[in-house]
Amino acid sequence: MRADSIKFETFGDRAGVARAGSRLATSLTLAAMSLGYGVVQLDVTIVNTALDAMGRTLGGGVAELQWVVSAYTIAFAAFILTAGALGDRIGAKRVFMAGFAIFTAASLACALSPNAIVLIAARLVQGLAAAILVPNSLALLNHAYADDRARGRAVAVWAAGASVALTAGPFVGGGLITLVGWRSIFLVNLPIGLAGLWLTWRYAGETTRAPLREIDLPGQLAAIGALGALAGAIIEGGGLGWGHSAVIGAFAAAAVLGVLFVWRESRARQPMLPLSLFGHRLFALTSLVGLLVNVAIYGLIFVLSLYFQRVNGLSAWWTGLAFVPMMAAVLPVNLLAPHLAERIGPCPTIVVGACISAFGCLGLLWIEAETSYWMICAQMIAISGGLGLLVPPLTSTLLGSVEKARSGIAAGVLNATRQTGSVLGVALFGSLVAADSTFLTGLHLSLVISAAVLLLAAAVIGGGAPARG
Repeated sequence: MRADSIKFETFGDRAGVARAGSRLATSLTLAAMSLGYGVVQLDVTIVNTALDAMGRTLGGGVAELQWVVSAYTIAFAAFILTAGALGDRIGAKRVFMAGFAIFTAASLACALSPNAIVLIAARLVQGLAAAILVPNSLALLNHAYADDRARGRAVAVWAAGASVALTAGPFVGGGLITLVGWRSIFLVNLPIGLAGLWLTWRYAGETTRAPLREIDLPGQLAAIGALGALAGAIIEGGGLGWGHSAVIGAFAAAAVLGVLFVWRESRARQPMLPLSLFGHRLFALTSLVGLLVNVAIYGLIFVLSLYFQRVNGLSAWWTGLAFVPMMAAVLPVNLLAPHLAERIGPCPTIVVGACISAFGCLGLLWIEAETSYWMICAQMIAISGGLGLLVPPLTSTLLGSVEKARSGIAAGVLNATRQTGSVLGVALFGSLVAADSTFLTGLHLSLVISAAVLLLAAAVIGGGAPARG
């Protein structure tokens, strides 16, 4: 009896150790995925504070500096669908690690850039690597967390880290530029990249591969052309004028290439964007909401950054500090979101978050040149808090609407629509505040548009989602 008891206890001890080891591996996988998404989001905003310093060091006009920012986002949006499909084909872990390595190397190239052209090219590669990281990080999380509730909480942590990184970008960038110089904003990515690579290699499990999954190169080329033409038209439209022949031509090219992309995807044997996904109402709705929310939020963050610097005359450092309350609000709300979603449902939670952000935008309509920052602060917290509340259930709901074998492409669709929304929002709102003489008028109009778009997103998901969604 004693020997049997010893054997039983030993077996129980080993099982407990195995469970603890499994939990540790899962938690560290989540840490690695959060580092991957966090560094991607950090580079979305951190560069904005360094543009003036870059211009003085590297030369070039405003157009070159605009492309330093836009090259990253355009590549991010254009390649993300193929990156998700590639992870489905050869394994998300392999692709994620390759993306992290490329991102880290491109960050070093950005820091060492001798001129604006090299910097723009390196930023383009960074955007490509970011496109690889995001959908495959979600695919690995989907693989690591089989339970819906556990997955929702993991996605909340993943989104919280990224939200903090996104909002902290101007603050971190301003501090690094002041203390070290603008090249340091890219060097900070190196230790993050190395840590993420090691954690992924050591603890993440590989996803199920689909070796017969083809890469749709014609569709990819059409997508790149359509997004590039659309982004170029919007960026140049603010300077050249919306009636300029080059701008009209770029819009026309974007429309033609967009139609060709849809035609190709409807006939391809293995499309990079299976249009059948949009036959699922919840998938289609969450994708649309992702686009609308990013148009409103990212465009508004860009405009508020200009307001603090151009209207109130704040430095990059103080502008970064002005966004600290937004950064502080996002993390706890991200962590609260899955608990609220468990109580009232994910779609109602998305509606609540979008409405909170919309009311925050409306609360800023009285903003003027002499408005005290502390009177603005509460509305900024509401805007970011609403965003923090809706992103985790939005992401988890979209992933849960498709089978796990297609989680990579599903994550790619969500992030492609969100990044496209970011390009549209920054370009549109930037054109409204381009002239100093009408800046405040453009700011007020931007706030009205943001509120309307957010309320539309709430109506879309609240009125269109199935009851069980």
